[in-house]
Amino acid sequence: MRYAMIMAGGAGTRLWPMSRKDKPKQLLRFIRREGEKQPRALLELADKRLDGLIEPKRRYICTAEQYRDAVRDVLPKYDDERILGEPAARDTVNAIGFAAAVLAKEDEDATFAVLTADHVIEPVETFQERLDLGFRLVENDPRRFVTFGIKPTYPATGFGYVERGTPVRDAKEGKRPAIDGAKEHAHHVVRFVEKPDRARAEVYVESGDYAWNSGMFVWKAATFLEALEKFKPESYDGLMQIQKAWGTRRQKSVLAEVYPQLPKISVDYAVMEPASRGKDPRFSVCTVRMDLDWLDVGSWPSFAQTSSADRSGNRASGEGKTVMVGCKNSLGFAGEGHTLALLGLENVIVVHTADATLVMHASKAEELKALHALVEDDLK
Repeated sequence: MRYAMIMAGGAGTRLWPMSRKDKPKQLLRFIRREGEKQPRALLELADKRLDGLIEPKRRYICTAEQYRDAVRDVLPKYDDERILGEPAARDTVNAIGFAAAVLAKEDEDATFAVLTADHVIEPVETFQERLDLGFRLVENDPRRFVTFGIKPTYPATGFGYVERGTPVRDAKEGKRPAIDGAKEHAHHVVRFVEKPDRARAEVYVESGDYAWNSGMFVWKAATFLEALEKFKPESYDGLMQIQKAWGTRRQKSVLAEVYPQLPKISVDYAVMEPASRGKDPRFSVCTVRMDLDWLDVGSWPSFAQTSSADRSGNRASGEGKTVMVGCKNSLGFAGEGHTLALLGLENVIVVHTADATLVMHASKAEELKALHALVEDDLK
C-alpha cells in the first residue's frame, strides 16, 4: 500500500523574524498563490500536492512534538495518530526511520514517500507524475531506494547534488516488466555530493549529469529499516524499541526515553551514500529527475521569488503596505497594519513584524543564522 510522510520539523531561522521557534516557516500562512484570496502555509501546499495520488488517511506528518497543535491548526483533518511528534530533533534519518517503524508495524508491505514541507513545487501535475514513477519503481523492485533530483537552473552552492549514471531499464534478465517513463526519467545513482563550491557547481550544471538533491524519497518501509540495521544499527535498535511499544500504553514513555538518545545524522550520510556504493545487493539506489519549478523557501531572497517583481526588480509582501521610491532589487515585508517606506535602496531586505524588524543586504542572507543566535527569539 502507498503512504506518504511529510517532514515538517525545521526551525526556519533564515526567515527570522517572521519564522519563530514556536511557529516555524512551514506553519505560517505567507505564500500567496494566484487566484487565491488567502495565503497558504508551506505545509498546506505540501499536503495538497498529494490530492488524487495518496489517500488522506495514508498521509503522515513528522514534526516536533511542540508543533503538534500548530500542525492541527493548519491541517485539522490530521488526527493525532497521523502526526508523528518527535520529542527531540535527531535529524532526517531518525525522522524517516520513525515513520518506517510505525508504518511497517501497521502494514508490512508499506511503501512510502518522504516529502518536504518547505518548498513551492510547480506544476503539481509533473510532480505527481514523477512521484508515481518513484512508487512504481519500488513496487517493481523492493530493493530500490528512489531519490528525486531537481534539474538545476543555476550553480547553487547551498544544495547537495546527485550524479546520474545509466538509465534504469528495469528489465533484469527479462523477469520484470518495463516501467513507462523509467528509461527517460530514472537513472542509477553514481554518487551524492554535498554542497560544492562555486567552481564545482558550475561544472556540475554544465555537464547535465547532476541534479539538485531534493531530500524527497520513495522506498519500502521494511527495506529502509533493513538498511538502517546494516548502516546505522544504533538508530535501528532504538527505533525497534519504539516500534514494539507503539500502540500500547508505553508508547509515549518509550518514545520520550529512547528517541532523544538516537545518533543525530542525516539520511544522506547514514543510508543513501553507503547504499549507493553498490556493495550490498539488498539495496539499489536510483534517482528520478523532476524537471519542474522547485523553490526552496529557506531564506528571504528565495521567499522574495514567491511574489512578482516590478520593473526595477522590487518585491513587496506581507499583510501591510510597502512603498518604494528609487529602489532596485529590494524586498519589503510589512506586517499587518504597518507601512514600510523604502527610499533609494538597492539589494536590501526589510522585514517588519509586530515585535521585531530586520534590515539587511540581500547578499548577507545566509549569515542570518548567526544574527538569529544573538537575538531573543521568544519576543512577545
